Amino acid sequence: MSENTETMDQAIKTVVEKEGKCLTFTMASEEYGIGILKIKEIIGMMPITTVPKTPEFVKGVINLRGKVIPVIDLRLRFGIDAIDYTERTCIIVVEVHGSAGTVQIGIVVDAVSEVLNINGEDIEKTPTFGSKLNTDYILGMAKIEGGVKLLLDIDKVLNEQEIAALEKAA
Repeated sequence: MSENTETMDQAIKTVVEKEGKCLTFTMASEEYGIGILKIKEIIGMMPITTVPKTPEFVKGVINLRGKVIPVIDLRLRFGIDAIDYTERTCIIVVEVHGSAGTVQIGIVVDAVSEVLNINGEDIEKTPTFGSKLNTDYILGMAKIEGGVKLLLDIDKVLNEQEIAALEKAA
């Protein structure tokens, strides 16, 4: 068994055993989920201060009760076309682990759906799409009500350099 497969199995085990509950949200008519323990809060859209010389997916920073939080647009991070924000667009504040420790970042999503309790038997490993496609940020696929929700490993959506750059921007 490869180290990557063991890591993936452990990650799925962590989601199932420790968290079980996932916050689900939509982007471009697709459903995604993040383990509820990674979520700090959900807020409506608010003014975002842009930070020069950051990647396109980095929208900037927000002032959340006196704390500066970097914000990324998850659509842009995943290469999905940008859309105008609506009244359903929101920012999910999550906690990610970087080399310098734990960092809070905001992720812009189209709409928050619900909190689901996901059972282990409903989670399948991420299919391989070939060596050119990096799917390390996907914990697994949850089969729910005839559809599939992509379970994200929010710690791997950004790489170490990107997390470090966001820490500096904040």
